[in-house]
Amino acid sequence: MPFDPDATGVIPKLTFEPPSGEGPNAAEEAPKGADGEGTETEGTEEKGSTDKGAADKDAADKGAADEGGPDAETTTAIRLPLPLPAPDTHTTDTNPAGVKPPVVAEPPKPPASDAGEEVGGTQPMKVRPATPPKPADAPKPADAPSTTSATTEGAPSGMPPAGGAAAPSGGAPAASQAPGGARSLADLVQPMTVPGPPGGGVAVQSPPVSSPPVSSPPLPQQAPYGGPQRQQAPKKGIGARLGALVASAPKWLPVLLVLEGLVMYILALKVPPGPWRGVDPADIDGLGLISALPATAFIAILIMIVSFFVTVSQSTDRKFLLLFQIAAITFALHGAGALVADEPRFPTAYIHAGFVEFIGRTGETAINIDARMGWPGFFALFAFVTKAAGISDMTTILQWTPLLSNLLYLLPFVLILRQVVATTRARWFAALLFVLVQWIGQDYFSPQGFTFALYLAFVAILLRWFGRVEQRTKPVPPKGLRKWIGKLDAMTPGELANTGTFRADKLLMLMLLIALFLASVASHQITPFMMLGVVTAFLLFKRTTLTWALPFFLGLIVLAWISYLTVGFWASQIDTIFGGLGNILQNLRSNTGDRIEGTDPAHAMVLQARLGILAVILACAAAGLLRRLRRGVFDRSALILLCVPVLALGLQSYGGEIGLRIYMFALPGACLLAAYAFFPNLPADSADVREETVPLRKRNVRFNPQLTKRISLVLAACFAVVFAMAFLLARYGNEKFERVTTGEVAALHYVYDHDKPSARVLYLVPKEGPEVTPTLPWGERDIERVSFSEQALVFKDPSKIENAVAKLKSAPRNSYLMVSRGQVSYLQLNEGFPADWGERFRAALDKSPDVKRVYANQDAALYTWKKFVRGTEIPEPNPYEGRGDPTSPWTPVGIAALAVTWVALFSYEIIRLNGPNRAPRARKRLLFLAVPAFAVALAVIVERFLYIAANN
Repeated sequence: MPFDPDATGVIPKLTFEPPSGEGPNAAEEAPKGADGEGTETEGTEEKGSTDKGAADKDAADKGAADEGGPDAETTTAIRLPLPLPAPDTHTTDTNPAGVKPPVVAEPPKPPASDAGEEVGGTQPMKVRPATPPKPADAPKPADAPSTTSATTEGAPSGMPPAGGAAAPSGGAPAASQAPGGARSLADLVQPMTVPGPPGGGVAVQSPPVSSPPVSSPPLPQQAPYGGPQRQQAPKKGIGARLGALVASAPKWLPVLLVLEGLVMYILALKVPPGPWRGVDPADIDGLGLISALPATAFIAILIMIVSFFVTVSQSTDRKFLLLFQIAAITFALHGAGALVADEPRFPTAYIHAGFVEFIGRTGETAINIDARMGWPGFFALFAFVTKAAGISDMTTILQWTPLLSNLLYLLPFVLILRQVVATTRARWFAALLFVLVQWIGQDYFSPQGFTFALYLAFVAILLRWFGRVEQRTKPVPPKGLRKWIGKLDAMTPGELANTGTFRADKLLMLMLLIALFLASVASHQITPFMMLGVVTAFLLFKRTTLTWALPFFLGLIVLAWISYLTVGFWASQIDTIFGGLGNILQNLRSNTGDRIEGTDPAHAMVLQARLGILAVILACAAAGLLRRLRRGVFDRSALILLCVPVLALGLQSYGGEIGLRIYMFALPGACLLAAYAFFPNLPADSADVREETVPLRKRNVRFNPQLTKRISLVLAACFAVVFAMAFLLARYGNEKFERVTTGEVAALHYVYDHDKPSARVLYLVPKEGPEVTPTLPWGERDIERVSFSEQALVFKDPSKIENAVAKLKSAPRNSYLMVSRGQVSYLQLNEGFPADWGERFRAALDKSPDVKRVYANQDAALYTWKKFVRGTEIPEPNPYEGRGDPTSPWTPVGIAALAVTWVALFSYEIIRLNGPNRAPRARKRLLFLAVPAFAVALAVIVERFLYIAANN
C-alpha cells in the first residue's frame, strides 16, 4: 500500500503468523495501534471466519472476562501466513450448539473529498447485529464467507484449530478460497473478537474495511499434516531478478545517485587540471570560480539535485536520506572554496584569527586596537578551545568553517520546519532552498556566522517549546480594515500547537533561550536586535506563550552591554553610531546602488545576479503566501521571520553591509514561504484534510490535483537547478580577489618575523577613506604590534608612484608597502585598472631610487624606504591597556537598578510558566518592583551616553 507524503493516512500493520497449531504464539491476539485502539486497514475487504477458541484464549490472557461488552476495544490486523500443511480431509469444523451469534460491524464507507480523491484515516464504526445462525443442515450460498466460530483463524476449512486439537465432526461448508487453493490478502484480514461479560455478553468485532481483493500466488505443495515437510524455493531466472531489481529502484537509486555525484564532484575539483577535470586558478576571471570549474562539476551538482527530487517524489518520508542529500549539496556548493584553494579564503578571517591569538596569548581584550574587541565572546570562546586543545595553527579551522557553519545552520532550521503545517515536500524543499540561496558569505570564521546559528536556534526554541496557536473565537467585523484583519485571524494557523511539554522542560529551555541571547550580545552587534525583534513580533501576533517581561528583560541586557562594556567604542563617535537612525533611503542606497557599480562587465554580471536571486526568492515567497491564503492558511511565523529583519534598515548602514545582513536573517522565512509557492497544500493529518487540494474558490479548479502535484515537482526541480548555478556565480564571483594565495601569506609572515618592537603595512587604495578594508590576509598575528592603518593612494597609470613613495617616506622605520595579487585584482574588477597594472606597478617601484624591495614572490612584494635619517628608531607599539573606561556619577545606581530589574522580570516569567492564573498576587508585586527599577536603569543608561560623550 503506497504512502503519500502529501496525504498521510493510516498504514496497515503486517504480521506473519505460523500455521494453526504450530509455535507458541499461534493463538495470540492481533496487534493494536499506537493509540491503544485497533489499526484500521485502508481499502481492504474482510473475508474469512472467526475462531472461537482463539477468542477464548485471548480473553483468558487479557483478563477480559469481566471487562468485555459492547464498548470493548476492537482491532483489525492483516496476517500473512507462513506455508501451511495440507489439510486433513477427515477433520471437519462444526458450530457447537448454544453459541450466540456475534455482532458484526458494518464496514463504513470512506467519505469522498471535495477534490474527488479518497482520503485515508480512521472512520467511526457502525455496529449492527449479525443475522441469526442457520440450522446445521441449512443450505449455504456458494459465495458467502464462512462464519463458523470454531474454524481456525486464517486457516482453510478442514484444518484443526489452534493448539492441535481436532474439531468436532459435523462441520459446516468450507470458506471460499482463491483459485488454486490460495487465499487472497483480503481473506487474511481477520476481525479480533473481544469477549463480552460472563453470562452471555455480546462480543464486538472490528469493522471490515472494503478494498479490492488482492490475490496471492499458490502455496507450494507440502507433505501431509504431521509428516515430514519439505519446501523447495521457486527458481528465479535472470529476467525475474532484473525485474525485481528494477522494481526496487526507488529504494537504491537515490542513494547511488547522490554518492556518484559526490565522488564525481570531489574528483572534478581535486585532480590535476585537464579538459574535463581540475581547476586552474589562472582561469578565474571576472565571473569568479564558476569560470574555472570543469563541466563534470556542474554535472555532479545536477546529479545530486536529481537524486534529492527522486527521493522527495517517492511515497515515503526518508528523513535520513533527504538530510544526507542536502548535506551533500551543501558540501558541493559551500565547500568548493576549501577544495580549490590552498589557503583559507576571505581576508577578513585572518584578522579574526589574530583576535583569537591575542586573547589566548595575553588573556585580555583591547577595544582601543579594534572596535570588534568590545564584543569578544566569539574570540574568547575559540581562544579557550585552541589553547585547551594545543592548537597553534588555525589554518584548517579557517578553511573549513564556511562548510561547517552551513551544516550547523541546517539543524535548527530543520527543527523550525518541523513546527509548521506543511507537507513533507514543502519542508524539505525549503531546507534545500535555504542552502541554495545562502550566497552572502558571512559564514566564514566570524562572529556573524557564529551568532547566526544562535539566532536560528533561538527561533527554533521559541516555536517548539513556547509556540502558541489559538483559533479566533470572536466574530469577524462586518466591514472595514478590521474585517480583513479578522478574516486573516480566523484562518487556519500555519504553525503547529505546542502540546505535552512539561514545566521543567520549559524552564530549562527558557534558561537556554536567555543563554543564547547572552552569547549573541557578547559576540555581535546586530544579532541581539534581530532576536529581540522576533520575540516582540511573536508577542504582538500571539505566537508565543511567553509574556512581555521577556523582551524588556532581554532589551535591558543589550543596552547595559553597550553602555557599560563598550565605552571605548562609542565614547568619541556618537555621531557615527547613531547618525544613521531613520535614514532608510540612505542606508538602502549604500547597500544596493553602491554595490552594483563596477567597470568589469563580467563582474558587473555577478553583482546583478545577486540582486536577481534576491528578487526571485522574494517573488516566490509572495506567491507562496498568496497560495497559502487561498487555501485558508495564514503563516504568521514565517511572515514575521521575513519582515522583522527589514526593520534594521532604520538603524544604520553598518559600514555599507546592513543590506547583506538583512537578507541573511530574512532567509528562513523567505525560504519557507517560497517553498509554499510550489507545495502549498496542507498535510493529510491536519484538520483541513478535505481541503488539501482545493482552493477557496472550488469553481476555479481547472486541473487534476495529481497533475498539478507533478507539475509543481518539476518546476521546483528546475528552480533548484537554476538557483544552484546562480549560487556559484553569486557566492564565488569575487574569488579573484577574495582568494588568498600562499605567496601573500608568506609575505605577511615576513612582516610578523620582523615586527619587533612594531611594524606598519601600507596597502593600496584607489581613494582614501576610513571604511576601506585591506584586500590582503592581514592581522593573523601580533595585532598589537603590526598596524594596518596606513593607505597608499594609487592611480590607473602604473607609472604614477609618487603618492605611494611619499606615504612610505613619511612613515616611521620598519614600514612596508605591500603589493599583492588580491589588491591588484580588486582594483582591476572594481576600479577599471588595466590588466597588466600589477606587473607594471611593481616594475616602476623596482626602478625607483628611493625604495628597495625586501621580499618578493609571484603573488606579493614588500617595499621599504631605502635611506632613513640617522637616529630614527622603530617606535614602540601603542599600549593596549588604555587609561580606563570613563564613567558617570549615577553609574552605581544604574547597576543596582539593573540587578533588581533582571531578578524581578525573570522571577515573573518563571511563575508565568506554571500557567496564566498561577500566583497572580506574587506576579503583581514583582511588576510593582520591576517597573520603577527598569525606569531608573534606563535613565542611568541615557545619562551615561550624554555625560561620557560630552566629556570625551
